[in-house]
Amino acid sequence: MNWTIVPASEFARHAEQWHQLNRQGPRSPLFELDFVQPLLAEFGTGAEMLAICRDGKLVVAMAIMAPVRRGAWATFQPSQAPLGMWMSLRGADLDALLSSLMRKLPGLPLVVGLTQCDPLLLARPDAASAVQTADYIDTARITVTGTFDEYWAARGKNLRANLKKQRARMLKEDIVARMDTLSAPEDMAAAVAQFGLLESAGWKAQGGTAIHPDNAQGRFYRSMLEGFCRRGAAVMIRYFFNDKVVAMDLCIEGDGVRVILKTTYDESVPSHYSPAFLMREESCQQMFANKTYGTLEFYGKVMDWHTKWTDEVRTLYHVNSYRWPILLRLHTFVKNRPGRQQAQPLPEPAVAAPPLANNQSSE
Repeated sequence: MNWTIVPASEFARHAEQWHQLNRQGPRSPLFELDFVQPLLAEFGTGAEMLAICRDGKLVVAMAIMAPVRRGAWATFQPSQAPLGMWMSLRGADLDALLSSLMRKLPGLPLVVGLTQCDPLLLARPDAASAVQTADYIDTARITVTGTFDEYWAARGKNLRANLKKQRARMLKEDIVARMDTLSAPEDMAAAVAQFGLLESAGWKAQGGTAIHPDNAQGRFYRSMLEGFCRRGAAVMIRYFFNDKVVAMDLCIEGDGVRVILKTTYDESVPSHYSPAFLMREESCQQMFANKTYGTLEFYGKVMDWHTKWTDEVRTLYHVNSYRWPILLRLHTFVKNRPGRQQAQPLPEPAVAAPPLANNQSSE
C-alpha cells in the first residue's frame, strides 16, 4: 500500500477518484462530491490534507485529514457532516491503512483518529495492540419494508393516538395542514433562507448556530443542495398550518438512502401541536407509498422522540491508531490510574470527545 498526501486545496484534481471510491465502497450520499466539496470550501482552514492510498493502481482508501494538535491528526469533520471524511474499500485492513498513513502525514504524528464512523459503512475493527475504538452515539434509521399501515401499527399507541387527536383539534380550529416538497436547484436559495428564519426564531438563535444566507452554514447548505438537486437527489420538505410554514426537513438522497440532515419547526406554535411529528407522519406515508428509497437515516443522537418512530438503532464509533503500541498502553495506564494528574506528558488521543454533530432540531 502506498499513500500519496497532497493539500486538500487540490481536491478537485482527485475528485473523480473520490467519486469512484464512494461507488465501490460506502456508497453514501454523505461522501458524494456535491456534499464534500462545499463542505471543504466553507469550513476548511487550509491545513487539511487529502490522503490517497493505492494498492498497485487500485485506490483502496481516501481521506481528508486535519491536524488536531501537535502529534495528532484526525478526519476532517465540521459539525455539518455526520461522518468523518474517510472512505475505504470493504474488507480493507483498517489497522494497516492507519499505520501506513501515520508514517506519511507531515510532521511526526503519534496518533491518528477517525471520527464518527458508521459500522454499516466501515466495519468496526477488532481491538489491536495500537488501535482502540470508542462508542460515540447511538443513531436511528427507518427501513422501508411492507406498507405504511403495517409500519404505523407497530408504532406506540401513544404516538398514534396523540397525532390523531391533534388532527381532530386542527379540524375544529379550521387549521388546514399540508405538506409540499421543493427539489429544483433554483428553489434552494429561498428554501434555505426560509429554513434559517424558522431556526432563528428558536433556541438556535441564542447559540449562534442558526442558518443565515450570508453565513458559512447558509452558503454550504445552499451550494450543497443545489448540487444534489441538479441530480434529482435532494428535497426540502415543508409543512404548513394554513399558509404558514411550521416545520421543515432538509434531506439528501443516494443509493436508496434518504438522510435527514436538519429538521426545524416553529417554536411559537401552541404546545398541544407537534408540527415536526405531523410532518414526519405524512412524509413516512409518502415514503412507504412511493418506495423511491429503502432507508431513512437520522444520523443524530438517539433521543426519546426517535424511538417513537423506529426500533432500529446502531452505534457510531471513533477510532484512534497509535504510532507505537506502547503509547496506547501508556494512555490506558494513565487514564485508569487513581488520582491521575490532568497534565499529561503523553500526546492526547486524536479523537477524545468531539462535540456532537447532531444537526437536527426536534420537539
